[in-house]
Amino acid sequence: MTEHMDVTGTGRASAVPDVVRVSAGVRCEASDVSAALSDAAGRAAALAQAARDHGVDERDLRTTSSGVQPRYDRDGTSVVGYSAQQGLAVTVRDPALVGALVDAFAGAAGSALTIDSVGTDLADPAPLLAAAREAAFADALAKAEQYAPRGPWPGEGCARARRCRGWCPAPVRPDGGRRGEPLARAGRDYGDRDRRGPMGAELTWRASS
Repeated sequence: MTEHMDVTGTGRASAVPDVVRVSAGVRCEASDVSAALSDAAGRAAALAQAARDHGVDERDLRTTSSGVQPRYDRDGTSVVGYSAQQGLAVTVRDPALVGALVDAFAGAAGSALTIDSVGTDLADPAPLLAAAREAAFADALAKAEQYAPRGPWPGEGCARARRCRGWCPAPVRPDGGRRGEPLARAGRDYGDRDRRGPMGAELTWRASS
């Protein structure tokens, strides 16, 4: 006789984005490595200063990449110069400043400016994640409580849940299979991987005699 059942639940939570994240950078070309790196460093510093001048705090500025590569002729056989790049991630806490900030970037870096992305985000997604997990758990628990009285097992049952997202591993018996103990799900919590998607909860209900 089946002595347990597995149910799954999902939960969603939404919030209005409160920051804008700008991924910018510079790409500079020169005939030698030193000149390319120097030009890129100077223009990247000008980008960071432009951000500060527009009220961006130092904690909201982060260098994301830096590098230099050779440039080849059309045949791909001879080095004709070098290209250096630096990337800068900027968190803008006043969305109204984004347009002016991008214009300032163009003035600071000129034709060397690159803008990879501009997107809205949450400064602190933790409360949203917590709300989605709680909703997922409540959904799974409600299903278990609805199904349990209709199962082919005696007793009121007991339950243990875990939250996950995506693939969930098979159940294991942490107690060696003693009757009346809840089953558990092995594995890690997947909920932190994607704050935008739904959070999942799995709940195992085991009969108690």
